[in-house]
Amino acid sequence: DRPHVSDPQLVVDFSSGDFKLTFHNPKNVSEFSMILFKGHEKQQICALHVNKGNAIPKSNVTYCHAEHSNSSTTFILKSLERKHEGIYTCCLEMFLPPPYIECRLNETYLYIPEKEKCISPGLVSGIVIGLTAFAMISCVCCVVVCCLRNKNQQCDSNSHEYNSEYMPMAAVNAAKKPRI
Repeated sequence: DRPHVSDPQLVVDFSSGDFKLTFHNPKNVSEFSMILFKGHEKQQICALHVNKGNAIPKSNVTYCHAEHSNSSTTFILKSLERKHEGIYTCCLEMFLPPPYIECRLNETYLYIPEKEKCISPGLVSGIVIGLTAFAMISCVCCVVVCCLRNKNQQCDSNSHEYNSEYMPMAAVNAAKKPRI
């Protein structure tokens, strides 16, 4: 019945842009704390204190929160940016039953790549398809306009037909009045 850490291994899961650092809870311990530190200077960013099954989370940053279950403690790191990259260390402190025990469970380095600022392939193909469709519609519209213009010009030239009710007249000089 001596308190011990059953499995000090860290499980890191990356899903939906969030890092989940999961540690197994110690067995036969009624009061303990899990603390997540960042960097070599061990800046505390997130903690979870468990006393007789009641979990009290504490966070010093907006991007970390802790979740507790009967078997594990999970630190969830959300919306990480390049500045959050570094070494993360988890520490377990066991309070009850005595004696007080403190140990470093595990340490991991989280690499956060810069967000790409280029256009995604899906967006490029959408732009190409859109421009192609626009070019085809423009060409069809130009052909229709040219056909209508030619038809109107033919109608104007056909209006001078000889069988027409109105005949084109040539310019005539004004007749001179005879003088008597």
